[in-house]
Amino acid sequence: MEWGWDNVRALIGIILIYGIAYGFSENKRAFPWRIVIGATIIQAALALILFGVPLIRSGLFQANLVVDSLISATAYGTSFVFGPVFGTQAGWEGLTGQPGPIFALHLLPLIIVIAALSAVLWHWHLLRWVTKSFAVVFNRLLGLGGATSLAVSANVFMGMTESPVLVKPYLLKMTRSEIFILMTAGFATVAGSVLVLYGVFLDGVLPNALGQLLGASLIATPAAVAVSLVMVPETNDINQRAYEPDFEYNSTMDAFSTGASDGLKILANIVTMLIAAFAVLYLVNELFGALPDFNGSELSIERILGWLFAPLMYMIGVPLGEAAQAGSLMGVKTVLTEFVAFLQLAEIPAGDMSQRTRMITAHAICGFANIGSVGILIGGLSMIEPGRRSTFLELAGITLVSGTLATCLSAAIVALLPVNLFFGG
Repeated sequence: MEWGWDNVRALIGIILIYGIAYGFSENKRAFPWRIVIGATIIQAALALILFGVPLIRSGLFQANLVVDSLISATAYGTSFVFGPVFGTQAGWEGLTGQPGPIFALHLLPLIIVIAALSAVLWHWHLLRWVTKSFAVVFNRLLGLGGATSLAVSANVFMGMTESPVLVKPYLLKMTRSEIFILMTAGFATVAGSVLVLYGVFLDGVLPNALGQLLGASLIATPAAVAVSLVMVPETNDINQRAYEPDFEYNSTMDAFSTGASDGLKILANIVTMLIAAFAVLYLVNELFGALPDFNGSELSIERILGWLFAPLMYMIGVPLGEAAQAGSLMGVKTVLTEFVAFLQLAEIPAGDMSQRTRMITAHAICGFANIGSVGILIGGLSMIEPGRRSTFLELAGITLVSGTLATCLSAAIVALLPVNLFFGG
């Protein structure tokens, strides 16, 4: 069935999500109706254009072929540095006789390659042109200032602490609402470097995985703006806001080396986070394992988070029978990181979760909104502009809420539309 109650419920979920955002509003008399309706229309239009226009959908789905080339290129580099046995997945599997890669050696270096290429493409004006094209749309349709629209658009391709660098000269004078939009957009999307990695994780379990995740970041961006303006309404006229700045590397080599160095920092952060996250997950589950079984099954952090987030996932269109499973992944993403949630999503057998629910869940967890990222965001922004640290701290807590709501709106949009649209049917 292409259309049913699950689709209709997603529309109700969109209304309820904005209702939750309104509950956090700093000025409940200033609800931005036009922005909310406009953002929802833009989200639906983006989904229909990206996945409904055959030529564009075909191009988007070809992104998975790019992933294969990037993986091969990365393997060539790691095999040179670490040798053909440790540096390649095939060599490692041949040595140990065990399937599966070493994340730190075989998959995570992909982040360094993507970060370096992204910086070069920005310097060559290719990525800059794409980013500025989206910025023009957000500027005209959502009424954002030039600097804000550029930073928000950059979040689709860059990280939550990298994109604000583009508007560093303007952060000091940005309004409270503009800064909140910037922070929410950072939490509602993921950096292009790890986006490709998540596409690798889901390859084989979600059709056209990378194209789906690219679409998720794009669709979530207007929602991030709308949710932000509901929670922290703008009070300044658009003519009083920051104009569009520009960001330059000194040369192609500067872009390449800076991008590669930034990628290494991201890799180190992920490795550190994974060790700590899985250690904490193990310890918490050991504690729950000492408790009596509940309804015939052992308690775990994933199971408890599933109960807590199941209503949210049901509200955005996940069938009732799969809501707890999807809610568990949403909870893991919020309490730990989206990295762990994507790993767990990839491990769910095909028969245990429908493709539609897997797609909705992938959209919902495709963002940096988690407890650990709050500290990273505050630290990164404070380094860029120390003069606004107090504002960053004031907004940090509700940014976790707004970023989560924005990704849920992205998931609700795809849940609203016929599932075959997204799988090329």
